[in-house]
Amino acid sequence: MKWLRFILSHSIFVALCAAALVLQTVQLLQLYDNIFIYAFVFFATLFSYNLYWLVSKKNFGSVFYNAIFYKKEWSKIVLLGVAATGTLVAYLQSQLYFWYVLPALLLTALYALPLLPFRWLRFTRRLGPLKTLLLAFTWTYVTAYIPIQKAVSELDGADIFILTRRFLFMLMLCILFDSRDSRMDKIRGLHSLATDISPRLLGIINLLIFLILFASNFWAPHFGISVAQSIALQVSTVALLVAFIYARKPRGYFFYYFFIDGLMLFSAAATYIAGI
Repeated sequence: MKWLRFILSHSIFVALCAAALVLQTVQLLQLYDNIFIYAFVFFATLFSYNLYWLVSKKNFGSVFYNAIFYKKEWSKIVLLGVAATGTLVAYLQSQLYFWYVLPALLLTALYALPLLPFRWLRFTRRLGPLKTLLLAFTWTYVTAYIPIQKAVSELDGADIFILTRRFLFMLMLCILFDSRDSRMDKIRGLHSLATDISPRLLGIINLLIFLILFASNFWAPHFGISVAQSIALQVSTVALLVAFIYARKPRGYFFYYFFIDGLMLFSAAATYIAGI
């Protein structure tokens, strides 16, 4: 299982999930299929997640310019360089407009602000609910809005349906991770939705998100999504509820980084198969 832990711990799996969600967006909205956009999102996610973890380790214990640190994290550092190169090459080939990519860079930077070692930025650690919402919005922007590539004023009903559904789907996933990390976040002085409200209220929020997702799927055919694909979306929504129920008790590393993250890949695979 070492190979699986390597793939999970180096964010390769979550980057694959991000690319899969882009494919789902392209398929459901019948957009132009551009393999370099998938590659760009894959490598950009790989780069941002590995950079985030390296910075967080530096900020909460490890020390840069230390031989032990480099020896322990050399694989992440090498992968960071590969991901940066892949991101640049894929972007240049993707024909993505820079002005659509720039907000994604800014959103990623905003999410990392609480980790930066500057006292004047420490107030960002107290913006709990915004942290969770920001991460869900960033995932929505990268995996749904970037492949759409339209001005906000040009978005139609189908675009808004997919964007809204993607945001709620990712928000529920983010809340599950925040709930798991809430104890450690409190120790580190970091805030999230899970640290700032009670578990009971958080559970109610998750159930409301599920109900909205479940009900909205019945409108999917109205936006040009086939009945088979809408059923696949509904199956993914139910799987999300099952994950929420199981996450109410303490679970291990593989449960979150394989099964919870894997819900993104499962949702994309289900709609892809349904669309064949």
